[in-house]
Amino acid sequence: MRARLLPLLIVLMAGVLLALGFPLAVSVAAAQQQKVVVDRIDDTARFAALAQFVTKRPTGSRVRVTDERQQTLQNELTRYYEVYGIRAGVFYRNSDPMGHAPDGWQLPRGGAVREAFDEALFSRGSHDPHQVWPWQRGGRLVVASPVISDGDVVAVVVTESPTGGMRSRTLQGWLLIAAGEFAAMLLAVGAALRLTGWVLRPVRVLDATTHDIATGRLKSRVASAGGPPELRRLARSFNEMADNVEDVLEQQRAFVADASHQLRNPLAALLLRIELLAFELPEGNAEIASVRTEGKRLAQVLDDLLDLALAEHTEADLRLTDIGELVSERVGAWRPVADEKGVRLTEDCPAVTGWADPVALSSALDAVIDNALKFTPAGEEVKVSVARNGESTEIVVADRGPGLREDELARIGDRFWRSTGHQNVQGSGLGLSISRVLLAAGGGSLTYAPHEPHGLRVTVAVPRTHREG
Repeated sequence: MRARLLPLLIVLMAGVLLALGFPLAVSVAAAQQQKVVVDRIDDTARFAALAQFVTKRPTGSRVRVTDERQQTLQNELTRYYEVYGIRAGVFYRNSDPMGHAPDGWQLPRGGAVREAFDEALFSRGSHDPHQVWPWQRGGRLVVASPVISDGDVVAVVVTESPTGGMRSRTLQGWLLIAAGEFAAMLLAVGAALRLTGWVLRPVRVLDATTHDIATGRLKSRVASAGGPPELRRLARSFNEMADNVEDVLEQQRAFVADASHQLRNPLAALLLRIELLAFELPEGNAEIASVRTEGKRLAQVLDDLLDLALAEHTEADLRLTDIGELVSERVGAWRPVADEKGVRLTEDCPAVTGWADPVALSSALDAVIDNALKFTPAGEEVKVSVARNGESTEIVVADRGPGLREDELARIGDRFWRSTGHQNVQGSGLGLSISRVLLAAGGGSLTYAPHEPHGLRVTVAVPRTHREG
């Protein structure tokens, strides 16, 4: 969930920062240009004031006026160009120069300079020039102001400024904004990591606790100290639900155990009376034999129910165990049964350790091997092997019996469930259920798979490392 939530928060924060950064960058560029434009307007106003005192040339005359005031204007324009590198000129209405710097600079017939000149002829300053961006090399900023004498526009002051310095300052401002946004993004990512960790930590704890309960550790509970209020309420509700479920299961186990225990004494008395009654009937009576068989089957079911109730209630006594040695011992105990049935019982049990309750693991192995020998016909093989597999030690019992269908594999191990093709085989249908409960209490598992070309493959897994709780 964190891998999905964190990118979403980062994208949202990046969008907010970009939404703020772009207008700020445009504002910085506009402010830098406006500052230059204001300076140029002040300069053109000063030149326009000087130009008002220059002697006017007669209309249509081609003779240049060279009096002292015009020379002063020309000197000011020249020094202005030499100091700032800004082209400046004062041009009459007919485009002839009153003064200009540098010497070779003339009023062009078109372009931004001509547009500003024509606009100033209407007795108003030129509009703000187009925005110049840092990547527009070679661009120049044009500002024009009219020279007014006796209410008429007699000339126009034009300045054409290079934009390198302005673009450099704009770029510096942008870099400062980018650095600030980068720092803000780092802070935002750090805050997002802390926020997602704070929000999702209770979810991870809840997930781990749910897994613990699902694997049989019913005492596990969620600590509701951290996280948002909604998740703390969820943790409390989950704990209440787990308490109720544990109480119900405890009542169910107690009922099964009590019922099994209470029924065993009447059943034992009933079987004893049947045996006494058998002395009064002819030997080999079929009805008596049938009653004896069903009575013993009922007694076995009650014993298995009691074992199941005790298994669900008993804590596992985990120890570091030599799994290979324990399995080899159990295989040796079952070999006489296999020989009697004509089944080859083989083993491959190297010295491999694991954490398990030796008694519980032995009981589970007995149930699995017994089940394999029951359904394997004479002349076939049941192989028991032990091997490491990652964090687990696995015991595999593979038989050559008829096996089970895919839909039956999903149900094997359910209480009282038996395959429709094996209803006539002796058993209560609780042995594998008890084995699963015993293994789950110690962190183990019991899984089933087909054993090609026919048969069943049962895998008993126990952890190789001790896990607390």
